[in-house]
Amino acid sequence: MKIRILGPLHAETDGVPVVPSAAKTRQILALLALHPGRPVPVATLKEELWGPLPPCSAHSTLQTYILRLRRALAAALGGPYGPEGTTEATETVTGTTGTTGPARARDLLATGHDGYLLRIADESVDAFAFQRAAQAGHTAFADGDSARAARLLREALALWKGPALVDVRAGAALRIHAARLEENRLLATERRLDAELRLGLHGELLAELVELTRLHPANERLHAQAMVAFYRAGRQSEALQLYRGLRRRLVEELGLEPAPQLQRLHQAMLSVDPRLDTPAHGGRPTPTFDLYAA
Repeated sequence: MKIRILGPLHAETDGVPVVPSAAKTRQILALLALHPGRPVPVATLKEELWGPLPPCSAHSTLQTYILRLRRALAAALGGPYGPEGTTEATETVTGTTGTTGPARARDLLATGHDGYLLRIADESVDAFAFQRAAQAGHTAFADGDSARAARLLREALALWKGPALVDVRAGAALRIHAARLEENRLLATERRLDAELRLGLHGELLAELVELTRLHPANERLHAQAMVAFYRAGRQSEALQLYRGLRRRLVEELGLEPAPQLQRLHQAMLSVDPRLDTPAHGGRPTPTFDLYAA
């Protein structure tokens, strides 16, 4: 089974799409996919679906949603799961033994100790494939291999087809997972930009950095990268203008001055520090934001 959550929810088994249309069933599938091979407690599923005060009927309703999801899996795997009135207690007498679609569906979406689990490997879920590739990219950057870091991080980011769980109604647990994934996506993007700036690709990155600073108007790391890219492209005035705009927003909205690293980067540009002129191909692999760290 393959599941994508980095963008619209998509699942398939044996090449056949299995994407439930009901909102709560989609929530269950997404939450189980984020714990491949590990049981998700019934209490966690209830809170995801109904919040901290689930209705009295929550347990039986959850079982119904699980059965509907198994029916969809069974249909993709080769056969009907059972009549609409089937309950979890009567599944074993409705023809779910052997190697039929129903049996495979029950094995795939299993009942564990006080919970449910999808018996799939981490690599079957795009979020975990992203995390592995991104971590390899971060490691390559730390090792000083900017070309490999840029390639691995681009491959990791290419797995994203939109915001995480963009078409899934999210409760408390899914909101936390989605926020964590988006933060990891941003960190991977920043590190890729660091690697490509070290490779001298500042000109190619300008348009992307302008858009990223627009989307993240208070992100100092992205602004540092955009400032350096503009400076190295011979557009010092635009680099300084970016700094002034960021400082104004931080002061007006948060009452804060930019970070010391960014202030020193700004001063280096004003003094035309020669260290800014060319990308650093050797030496310690320093993120752009920390070029002038104390």
